[in-house]
Amino acid sequence: MNKIIWLITVGALNFWMAAAPALAQPSEDDPLNTFFKSYLEDYFRQQPLAATQLGDHRFDNQLDDISPEARANWLALAENTLKELPQKVDYHRLSRDGQIDFEIFQHNLQTQIWETENFHPFREDPRTYGAYLNDSVYLLLTQSTLPKETNVANCLARMAQMPRIVAEAEKTLTHPAKPILETAIRQNQGAIDFYKKDLFLLAGDTAQADQLKASAASVAGLLENYQKFLEGPLMARASGEWRIGQRRFDKKFELETDAGITAEQNLADAETEFDHVRRDMYVLARQLWCQYFPQTPLPPDDAAGERETILKVIDAIDRDHSTPEGLVTDARADIERIKDFIRKRNYIRLPDPDRCEVIVMPEFRRGNSLAYLDNAPPLDPNAHSYYAISPPPSDWTPQQVESFLEEYNRYMLQILTIHEGYPGHYVQLAEAVRVPSLIRRVYQSGTYIEGWAVYGEMTMLNEGYGDGDLRLRMMELKFYLRAVANSILDYKMHCTQMTDAEAMKFLTQDAFQSEGEAKLKLIRAKQSSVQLSTYFVGRMAHYRLHQEIERELGDKFDLARYHNAVIAHGSIPVKYLPELVRADLGLAK
Repeated sequence: MNKIIWLITVGALNFWMAAAPALAQPSEDDPLNTFFKSYLEDYFRQQPLAATQLGDHRFDNQLDDISPEARANWLALAENTLKELPQKVDYHRLSRDGQIDFEIFQHNLQTQIWETENFHPFREDPRTYGAYLNDSVYLLLTQSTLPKETNVANCLARMAQMPRIVAEAEKTLTHPAKPILETAIRQNQGAIDFYKKDLFLLAGDTAQADQLKASAASVAGLLENYQKFLEGPLMARASGEWRIGQRRFDKKFELETDAGITAEQNLADAETEFDHVRRDMYVLARQLWCQYFPQTPLPPDDAAGERETILKVIDAIDRDHSTPEGLVTDARADIERIKDFIRKRNYIRLPDPDRCEVIVMPEFRRGNSLAYLDNAPPLDPNAHSYYAISPPPSDWTPQQVESFLEEYNRYMLQILTIHEGYPGHYVQLAEAVRVPSLIRRVYQSGTYIEGWAVYGEMTMLNEGYGDGDLRLRMMELKFYLRAVANSILDYKMHCTQMTDAEAMKFLTQDAFQSEGEAKLKLIRAKQSSVQLSTYFVGRMAHYRLHQEIERELGDKFDLARYHNAVIAHGSIPVKYLPELVRADLGLAK
């Protein structure tokens, strides 16, 4: 999951606060809250799609002005707000919680400005236009609790504005990197299919069916012509560089992780941890060897023999897998088992009511990963969250499909569901929208979010999920090794001249990933930077804090109380976690 930025408007605030706990920030924080709300109102008027993404439906019939002049105004708003913040708000008069909020607000403005000045997605990344061409309509039909006819009417209004989005794309896009353009092409084809088929399934019976059919046909035709532009003229000039380089990577890592460590420190930690996890996998593989190969001697315990032992055991476990059609059904069954364990173990408080659905990932969102959690927007809390799973790409050979299914065998699928759903992203994000701080609901740390999910994979098994099944533990370690490898790959792909062949060798031979999974990860590494590092950075922060607190409390340590304290403050930068969790648990700083 990429870093989430949740923005809440003034008009919708009262509605949301009515559903939130009866908590309030100290009155000395009022100047900060007032200033922040004013900024958000201006932000949403500039970028109405952001309001929809977060559940404020006042702008659902509008699409952003994405002209160069409008985008310059976006930057000016951030710069002016950053300049005015210390003038309008006295940091030293704020409560400690208010000071943390001030720092989070200030840091996110600085990050927004730096990224705007150093990256140019409207010129270089055709995927940027996808949100306007598909998400803008899809979200109205899946994550809005307004009356259906209202949502359909807003869909029609937005669809009528899409020609100017495509026109701006064709005018503005220059020399994208080929791997990024290839994903945009696949996603745009998915958008075409959406307007030809899936749109009507989501809209259902509607009095506006004729208008919807006509508008959808028009948009599908528009996108088919846009597809020709993407595949033709734009592909012909797709000579851009996807590597962002050492200087920009280091700064982006500092800003986006906001964890108090450098990219180089994280790389060193990841390389050390990589060796530790492989060692643990070898220990497990030796224990499982006789179960799968009772008549075969264990390979020698040199480096080659250790790798052979791990790989053969993984291959044997992989054979127990689902079908392309059964992935979603199996994930739903896993969820029930996982939730039952969480309740019996008293691991953490679960959301009530539970509004998470497992779905097949829409085609226009495929291309980077197997799964994601699309959480309900905070301003429309009765909307559903979606745990989306992607089937194997339709153009893959039977051998590629088999490799894909083996990678996500029945044991790995459980680990994935722990990560995306319970107690991972869904549980944590459902709690995050309950915090009284508006700023913390708005700006959410991807490092915290991804780290919490990876931490949960290990901790759930440590607490007894799976009844000690070593096959499940092997897949947990393999999945964690992937998170560690993400950090190494992320750094080396962008800061060195690591080749595709070197990356594939690292992922398949050293990290034991299937060829299909490794290819998808290679594509993802070329289309993002730093985000792949957030899993390991965040996991280590969560893990280390757990170890410290449990050691301090000894027999008084209560797992559920600890976990509830960790998620009670929203998805904050992990550097603030020790202070806030210790305060909740009554410990000295």
